[in-house]
Amino acid sequence: MGVRKKAFFICGIVYIVAFAAAFIACAYLLHLNQWVVVLIGHLIATIVVFTASSVYKNSSFYDPFWSVAPIPIILYIAFWPVSENLDYEKIALVLIPTFFWALRLTFNWVRRWQGLNDEDFRYKDLKSLKFSKLVDLLGIHIYPTLQVNLSLLPLFYALSISTNTANFWLYLASLFTLLAIILEMISDNQLWKFKKDNSNSGKFIASGLWQYSRHPNYLGEILFWWGIFLMTLSIDNSYWFLFICPLSMSLMFSLKTCSMMDNRNLKKREGYKEYMDKTNQLLIWPFKTKNI
Repeated sequence: MGVRKKAFFICGIVYIVAFAAAFIACAYLLHLNQWVVVLIGHLIATIVVFTASSVYKNSSFYDPFWSVAPIPIILYIAFWPVSENLDYEKIALVLIPTFFWALRLTFNWVRRWQGLNDEDFRYKDLKSLKFSKLVDLLGIHIYPTLQVNLSLLPLFYALSISTNTANFWLYLASLFTLLAIILEMISDNQLWKFKKDNSNSGKFIASGLWQYSRHPNYLGEILFWWGIFLMTLSIDNSYWFLFICPLSMSLMFSLKTCSMMDNRNLKKREGYKEYMDKTNQLLIWPFKTKNI
């Protein structure tokens, strides 16, 4: 078995154990609020993945959790709703873009991850801080889980609580969400092809969508989470207050994730400062907009 195949095999076993532990624990908690059950299961699975990350000294074990864990959560709230009302048209319009997002993002991780010795530089930087184990547990594993859990919360109201049916606005919101994923997919593919070209070693991409945005892939990810909210809002506009969910995701990417990528490129890529000065952080626009 090759190095990568062995790594993926181990990772697969870890995830099977993680989700099995979550399912078994949640089976005893079904008397609780459904989203509380989801949150507890989400955290239990995270702890199992964290344990594997610690054993193999590679926190990139967590990377696919971002896109894989939402699948059983969405299936649970969609087909075992609190309202006991199943609207298959509504379910399909929500599940199609979310499953497309999960499959695409997971595929992007699979083609990128090189194995047990390949760990995201951001995790290495975070674990170089004091109390590295605590940072690893809370900052690299628990915090992203809570962030994804919060950002999925609108779907709990849309699929499990609301008895409203599908409508024209849900079709539009579902289409918006699909377009956000396509934007992310195009951006990631452009970056993938750029990195595969050995002549680009030590350089940064400034072509395609990256000519107008330093992080168009993250823009697509942010818009996906706003799409989740918009699908919920289209079903029932009384859930407007859930805007805090995608807003928190937007702030995480713009204030933390993008900044870490920019700081790394400033140190490692010649000319990145000039590129940064004339290119927006997220907004795809030919003109630099202040603080975007």
